[in-house]
Amino acid sequence: MAKQVKLKAEHRTATGRSAARKLKALGIVPAVIYGAKDKPQHLQLFVRDINAMLSHASGENILVELEIPGEKSNRTALVQEIQHAPLGGAVLHIDFHAVSMDDTIHAEVPLESFGMANGVKNFGGLLEQSLRTLAVECLPRDLPDRITVDVSALEIGDSIHVRDIKLPSGVTAKVQLDLTAFSVVAPVVEEEPVVAEAEAAAGPEVIKEKKVEGEAGAAPVAAAAPKEKEQKK
Repeated sequence: MAKQVKLKAEHRTATGRSAARKLKALGIVPAVIYGAKDKPQHLQLFVRDINAMLSHASGENILVELEIPGEKSNRTALVQEIQHAPLGGAVLHIDFHAVSMDDTIHAEVPLESFGMANGVKNFGGLLEQSLRTLAVECLPRDLPDRITVDVSALEIGDSIHVRDIKLPSGVTAKVQLDLTAFSVVAPVVEEEPVVAEAEAAAGPEVIKEKKVEGEAGAAPVAAAAPKEKEQKK
């Protein structure tokens, strides 16, 4: 299940690039929380808390419990998006999506395989993964950080569809059940076109047309020079 993390946040009044630069210099990350029935709130968090949260995250879906001063209770939210600096990867901004623990949510969960398919191990096949994530519906507390699928029994030509994936309790797939997630295909063997390559190397035969003497454009033929008579000894 997605790990729930507690984070301390504060209200943020200043917005814009200039304010963001000042916060960065103080080791603070700007953030916003939206969703549910409340208006979006501008927040700020310490970068050390963000880095600690990311270092302990086991998947892309991170469920957080935000402690905000002045709020009667903590707010539960999903980390919706994290913006990183192009150079260095420092966290620049975080979007939180507020959720209710009693309402179902929709999320994309990473799909991963484990084990080596028999068709790959013993027959040289190739494992293909058609789905990298799986759209699911569940309560926040049931949200998995990833879904793993055992592919070790697959032979060449076998496939695992969405309907074949065993999902955690309380989780429902929100895509077509006949979609292929994993499959093992036979290796592609390229035949060497020996004859074709030899013909291509030799090139097409060029047939030259002989010019008939007297035809227009024909080059004049020089008269053969008479042989000198052998001198009598």
